[in-house]
Amino acid sequence: MKKYIRLTAVLVSLALLTSCGALNNPSEQSAEYSAVQTEAPETLAADSAENNSTDTAVPEKADINLGYLNSTAHLLAFVAAEEGYFTEEGLNVTLTQFSSAGELVNGLESGKLDLAFIGSVPTLTFQSQGHDVTVVGGAMTNGHGYVIKSEYAEKDEEGVEILKGRNVASVKNSVQDAELQILLKNAHIEIGEGEDKVNIVYFDSQKDAYAALSNQTIDAASVYSPYASLAKSQGYKVVYYCAHEKALENQPCCRQVASTAAVKANPNTFTALERAFIKAYHLTQEDHEKTIADVKKYIDIDDEFIETEVYGGYSVSSPDPDKKGTLTLKDTIVELGYTEDYDIEPLYNTEIYKTALDSILAEGSDDIYKSLEEHFNAYE
Repeated sequence: MKKYIRLTAVLVSLALLTSCGALNNPSEQSAEYSAVQTEAPETLAADSAENNSTDTAVPEKADINLGYLNSTAHLLAFVAAEEGYFTEEGLNVTLTQFSSAGELVNGLESGKLDLAFIGSVPTLTFQSQGHDVTVVGGAMTNGHGYVIKSEYAEKDEEGVEILKGRNVASVKNSVQDAELQILLKNAHIEIGEGEDKVNIVYFDSQKDAYAALSNQTIDAASVYSPYASLAKSQGYKVVYYCAHEKALENQPCCRQVASTAAVKANPNTFTALERAFIKAYHLTQEDHEKTIADVKKYIDIDDEFIETEVYGGYSVSSPDPDKKGTLTLKDTIVELGYTEDYDIEPLYNTEIYKTALDSILAEGSDDIYKSLEEHFNAYE
C-alpha cells in the first residue's frame, strides 16, 4: 500500500543547540506538521480488515490528528507512523508538534486533535479543573531531571543539595517541577531566596526553561528528553535523573489523552490506535537502529543522543496506561498543593488498551507482548 509522507521542520531552533541539531520554533509549531498521508479511509479500513489475521472492529473515524511535544518521549507515535502501523489498523494519522500541554488540551477540546501525548501532571491538573479529558494509554515513564552550570558541580548526579542558594528554571504545572518539589521536600530544603533555599523561576515551556541557562541569573534548569543529553554535550552537569531517585522510581511522565466524549463515541478508533502503539513498542524492543532512525525524522538531533535518551536506562516508552502509578502521582501532587483532589475514575480508561492488547495477543504472542500483559495486570 502506498504511503506518502510529508515532513516539515518540527524542531525548535535554539542558539544553545547549534552543535547538536535544531529544536522546534514554538511560534510556528501549531502550523507545522509531520504528516502521514495515506489512501482513502474507506480503502484503508477494507485492506486492514482483509489483511488482519483476526477480526478487529473497523474504526468509527479513520482520519486522526495526533499532537505531541518536541521530545523523544513520544516516540511510539513516530514509530507507528514511520513503520506503517497506523495504516495497518485502517487509520490515516497526521502528527502535529505543539509547544505546551495547554496547547494540546485546547486542541482536544476544540476538536482539532483526536489524541495528544501530554505530561501526567498537567493532565491531572487539567482534569481536576474540570477539563473533560480522559487518559487512554501511556507514553513514557521517567526521562527527566535537572542540569546545572558546570562551575557549580564537579560531576554528574550530585543531588538536589547542589541547588541550594541557586536560581533554577522550571515549568509550572509540569512533572519535572513536581518531582523537584518532592525531592526538595524529602531533603528538607525550602523553596525561596537564600543560601539554604532553592529559588524556582518559572517559564512557559521546557524550551524556554532550558534556554534560560544562557542567562547569568539562572544557574540550573529542568529537562526532559532529549535536553539532558544535549546539556551534557554542552558541558552542563546533571543534578539528577529522576529514574535514579528512589522517590521517583517508575514515575509516569506523559500519558495518551483524548476528549472523554470522543473516547465514548469512537472506541474502535482508539483501540486501533492502541494496537498501533503496541506494535510500535514491540519494534522499539527488537530493533534499536530502526527506532532511532524513526525518531530522528521528528526529533532531529544526533543519533547518539537519541540512543542515550531511549536506551540509556533513563526512561521507558510504553503504551501501558499504568493506572496505579498515575494514581500515586495524583495523590502526591494533591499533597504538594498542585491541585485539588477529584474523582479520576471516570477519566481513566484502561479497557481500550486491554482490548487492543488482548487482540494482539490473540494473533500470536511472544515474550515482548507477554511482558506488556504482565505489566498491565500488575499496574492496572
